[in-house]
Order: sequence, then C-alpha cells, then structure tokens
Amino acid sequence: GLELSKSNIGMRSDIQSFNLSGMGCGASLISVDLAKNLLQRKSGLFGGGKALVVSTEIITPNLYHGNERNFLLQNTLFRCGGAAIILSNKWTDGMRAMYKLLHIVRVQGTDEVSYNAVYETQDADGERGVSLSKDIVKVAGKCMEKNMTMMGPYVLPLTEQAKVVMALMARFFAKKAKSFLSSSNREELSKKLPVVRPYVPDFKRGIDHFCIHAGGRAVIDGIEKNMKLEPFHTEPSRMTLLNYGNTSSSSIWYELEYIQEQQKSNPLKKGDRIMQVAFGSGFKCTSAVWLKL
Repeated sequence: GLELSKSNIGMRSDIQSFNLSGMGCGASLISVDLAKNLLQRKSGLFGGGKALVVSTEIITPNLYHGNERNFLLQNTLFRCGGAAIILSNKWTDGMRAMYKLLHIVRVQGTDEVSYNAVYETQDADGERGVSLSKDIVKVAGKCMEKNMTMMGPYVLPLTEQAKVVMALMARFFAKKAKSFLSSSNREELSKKLPVVRPYVPDFKRGIDHFCIHAGGRAVIDGIEKNMKLEPFHTEPSRMTLLNYGNTSSSSIWYELEYIQEQQKSNPLKKGDRIMQVAFGSGFKCTSAVWLKL
C-alpha cells in the first residue's frame, strides 16, 4: 500500500501522505487541488515545498466475474496505467518548472441520478463490480456544463463573457414573458415567442490545448461537438485512447505528454494555456488550466 511505497523508496518519516482511492477517473486533478492547498500553507520567500502526485489505475482487484451487462462494461473500458507529477511552490524551482497551475475548478452533482451514474455495488448473484448507468453521458454533460460556467470567467476574454451574459438575460426575459402571457390566457401569443438557446462560449479563444479524459469515443465526440473544438484539439485524447485505452485518472497526463512530445498539428509553444477535463464517480467534473513556461 501507500506506507509500503514510502518505505521502499526511502521517503522521510515526516512526509505527509494521502490516499485518494475510490475517487474515480477525476482523482488526479482532485489530488492536484489538494497538493496545491497543502503547499500554500508552506508559502513564503524562504518557504515552500514539493508534492508528488501519483495517479494509477489497477483493474485486477476490481475485475467483475458476473454476467450483468452494466457491470461488464468496466472489464472492457479500463486499462492499467499510471503517471507521476511533481508540484512545487519554491521560488528556486521556478527556473526549471515546465508548467504553472493557473486555475482549478471542481463541480459535483448532488442528486440521486448523479450518484447512481457510476458506483460500486453487487449484482443479483453477489458478484461485486462497478455499475455504469445508461444516464452517464447526460449526467456528465450537465456536470461539465456547470464546471465550464465556473471556469469561464477565469479564462475567457471579456467579449466572450459579455455574449454569455446577454444570452442568459435574453433567456430570463423570454421565460418571464412566456410565463406572463400564459397567466394572462394568451397561450397562442406565448407559443410565438422565439426560443432563446443557451450560448456556448468559445473556449478556443482562451485555451490553446485540451486534455479531455479518454473515457471513450462517445465522450470525446460529445465534448468536441458541444464545445465546437477542432479535430486537432481532441487529437491527444483520441491518440491516448487508441494507444493506451482508458487509464482512468492518469489519462489526462498521457494526453499532456502527447501534446508536449508528439503533436505536430498543434505544436506546444511557450505561453500556451492547456485545459485538462476529468470526470469521476459521484458524479463530478474537475478542470484545470496550466500555463506553458
């Protein structure tokens, strides 16, 4: 376990260690957020510290041995994998740092549908496994929409934020007008009011690269369509899925490595901003934005 690993690699006895198991595919960014908060307590001119974040996916202990279809999906989707990241807030490490963490946002659903989208339980025969609901794509979409709404003000230019505000105001007044006409027995007139669709902000104006959790082709296709991304934006996710499968929480780091080392269609440059988006059981969506130094 975690304590055995500390002993094997010779860590100091005063190292603070945390095991965030059971957090699903979004565990890595949650760990980064925890590390950030812990390092902030050690900040200062001569202070600071380092944090090692290790993200792994080990499918062998959770292999499902039953026959129910919604449980069998986990056996076909996931693959073993892992990644390690070192975070530091020491000013002496600034010269050799590769990326700077700018923002991190976490959103979690609180209703029953969100909870039941992904959870560990037993089937009718008592075989333990992870159940994936048919509502998972819809739940993930709603959770990501809330996350992007919170992240938008940090990364979008003012012109794009103004469009979002105007669209929200138009939807609000259209809803009030429809409600007023309906209560005034003017149903026919209320039906003629135009439908104001929600405005999807163009995140490409504030973000240069995207690391979308490689949960499956349908997940990547849906996010590419909804966020109006170009094929080269989702190329890292597709290539990670092709070469390694769904390695759960570590997949976003495989994607970042692809952007850094291999991608030719959208080369990484100093000053570029990279957005990572991860999903997890609960249901939760966590996003982070990094600056290439």
